[in-house]
Amino acid sequence: MQVLSSPLHTFHIPVMGLGFTVDSPLKVAKYGISSCVSIIDDFLLEDMRKLYSENLEISYKEIPDTEPDVKAKRTTAYLNFLNAQVETQVAGLRQQDFELDREINVYFELLPENHPLFLLYMKMLESDGSEKKQLQEKLRMAIEPGSIDVNIMTKVDKLNYDTDGKELPREYSDALAALRGYAQSDLDSAVIFSAGLNPALYAYMEQFADFFPDSTGHIKKRVVLKVSDYRSALIQGKFLAKKGIWVSEFRVESGLNCGGHAFATEGYLMGPILEEFKRNRQVLAQTLAESCQQVLSDKGLAALPTDIQPKITYQGGLGDAQEDKFVREYYALDGTGWGSPFLLVPEATSVDEDTIQRLINARKSDFYLSHSSPLGVPFNNLRTSSGEEQRKARIQKNRPGSPCYKKFLSFSKEFSDIPICTASRQYQHLKLKQQESGEVTAEEVAKVLEKDCLCEGLSASAILRQGTNPRRNLNAVTICPGPNLAYFKGVFSLKEMVDHIYGKINLNLDPERPHVFVKEVQLYVDYLKNEMANALPEKTQKVEAYYDRFRKNLTEGIHYYQNLVETMKPDAEEVLDKMKKQLNLLKGEIQQLTLTV
Repeated sequence: MQVLSSPLHTFHIPVMGLGFTVDSPLKVAKYGISSCVSIIDDFLLEDMRKLYSENLEISYKEIPDTEPDVKAKRTTAYLNFLNAQVETQVAGLRQQDFELDREINVYFELLPENHPLFLLYMKMLESDGSEKKQLQEKLRMAIEPGSIDVNIMTKVDKLNYDTDGKELPREYSDALAALRGYAQSDLDSAVIFSAGLNPALYAYMEQFADFFPDSTGHIKKRVVLKVSDYRSALIQGKFLAKKGIWVSEFRVESGLNCGGHAFATEGYLMGPILEEFKRNRQVLAQTLAESCQQVLSDKGLAALPTDIQPKITYQGGLGDAQEDKFVREYYALDGTGWGSPFLLVPEATSVDEDTIQRLINARKSDFYLSHSSPLGVPFNNLRTSSGEEQRKARIQKNRPGSPCYKKFLSFSKEFSDIPICTASRQYQHLKLKQQESGEVTAEEVAKVLEKDCLCEGLSASAILRQGTNPRRNLNAVTICPGPNLAYFKGVFSLKEMVDHIYGKINLNLDPERPHVFVKEVQLYVDYLKNEMANALPEKTQKVEAYYDRFRKNLTEGIHYYQNLVETMKPDAEEVLDKMKKQLNLLKGEIQQLTLTV
């Protein structure tokens, strides 16, 4: 399936957890909306293919655990299933009657009001006779699906072992096997790499022709990098260009104002970061294109189009149409990502009813940055989730930790040659034994007991949403919303959320919600306060230098926003006044931190 080179919508739905967007393409791609599927958990992909095949009454052949190269094969099978189903949906949509069927009308009603197809649709509604029929046919032919993109978190790349405990070759690691599964699928879409550079994974792409341009310059399997700043984009882009791999898009994501794992910067704020991308966009494109074209030529492969440019998009904390429009237009972006708000849209994501109600009833303080991830990276969490309840209940029963079946986050070799997960019952039991013998302190053990099983918790919801239980009845759900979701209350339809993004309607958000840029500053100030509060009394020169850089970058970022506010034109003047006051207060907090030090 080949999607339009220029997307119908200005937003995409990013990957969320392992399961929350695992079947989103089946829900939104037929409307031209692009979404992203995590492909690390092959157990979940296989379960979803089986459940959907049963529901749709189509043939299903199991790929058992004993199958050679099982992870790649399950990945390919599920992605091909998604592709085939979306093709069927779109073919059916094109055959619908505008007068009788709702879905074909929804396709065009969801578009931005200034989109040519929306304007053509409105013209069709006002027409009659032969002109109306001609316009309807033109609209049918214009229907194209959203992209079925996939995500690989580069840090989740555990080496695997055979039944005798012998380490398998590198290409059977989790990330490389997932990539192979995607590369061998029918999809014409993008793989989004997040969490930084993985040399082995990036080099592995050279083995698959779909990552290189064909004779027309089209790249069937495109590469998208999720980055936190310009420097990261340039470094990773150059690394790939030297292998002839073109980066089609850089998705710039806020370090803290996002969902899932949070990769905090040293106080660098998103406004200045996007300004750097805007200023250096042509240099970035030229640098990468020159390097990439040379390598393609050396390899005897087809060249990229001479006018090729990487897309630049932003995601993290956007809450209304005004913010979305401003960042797109001011920073000349190609689009935006809207993630966490779609957790409250059952027509777009897979969140079980119990978890939806927990999200709606949660207080702002229930959305927090935790130490739950076995990766050791700060992780956005919900205090009131059933996953957190289960973790605490296990501790109270003196049975901390989780049974470890999927083992995607098994990286610790502290107790064995074969890595185990720090959230596992095995690892936490061994830590408690160390405490009993006086080898570690109670404080150290308490930090370990914060770790939660993300493999099960982040996938359970998708199975529960299908009306059945996950494997081994592990029903507790861990959910990872960004802090922005605290300001959305209620369950929304797909049309309501999309109309809100485009400013056709305004959802009733919490009036205390700050502007996306102000919220990010607040998060970084709180992050710095927490870092300083938990620092050792005898701070090293290196730590002091880190604090100095952090405060300096924050102060410069606030100054940038104070100047930026003067160029913004909101619908209401009180929005600017509120931003100015909040920025001044935050600047004062940083100055106070400096005085404290």
